Amino acid sequence: MTFQPITRNTVSAQIREQLLRMITTGELSPGARVPSERELSEEFEVARTSVREAIQGLLSMGLVERRGNRTWVAEHLPDVAVDSDSSTERFIHQLFETRRVLEVPVFALAAERSDDASREAVQAVLRRFEGALTLCEFRQLDREFHTLIASGCGNPLLLELYSKVLDQLFRSWEIDSILTEQRDQNEVDQIIQAAVEGHRVIAAAFCTGDPRAMATAVEAHLIEIENSMVPPVVS
Repeated sequence: MTFQPITRNTVSAQIREQLLRMITTGELSPGARVPSERELSEEFEVARTSVREAIQGLLSMGLVERRGNRTWVAEHLPDVAVDSDSSTERFIHQLFETRRVLEVPVFALAAERSDDASREAVQAVLRRFEGALTLCEFRQLDREFHTLIASGCGNPLLLELYSKVLDQLFRSWEIDSILTEQRDQNEVDQIIQAAVEGHRVIAAAFCTGDPRAMATAVEAHLIEIENSMVPPVVS
């Protein structure tokens, strides 16, 4: 794990944001042990009281939990195991169908429950989509964006279930093969740009606290990205 240097302004908030980012991107996955207060204070070069405040914030969000004197990323559900003998295209359709079932209501709930701090965090991530991004950079940022918004639903069980579904998307060789083997760079760039535009609409709905607009934005975004990767299902 690589941590960034800490400035002296809102130290505990910066620590919390970096740990939250590691949780939302999967670098600290459900069930993983969070480094101890001593380890984090040494990594960040800050007092242990600041680390303690940051951990307390994550505890209140339900994203981490205490077990004895250790802190762990919350995990309440078994892993989502997928052993599919379907074709690549069918598997991707199944993944996106599952995302729509989960993501639309979870994101709508998150928009309804959004507050100033969560809106600011989403806007901060959205700004990082500006400029040229490699496919690897985009995919990491894409997962961070979606998981960060989902965390606003306020339900750790829903967030964990959603994160486990995203694991199947971001770690599947089917997605990698479509984006890296079957596309030229121009096509990949177009998919990334379409996704970024969809993120802007989603972020706008989140920041206005409009669950209906959010549901519409998420549904449109997922359909557009799915159709840009594989042909639509013909009924």
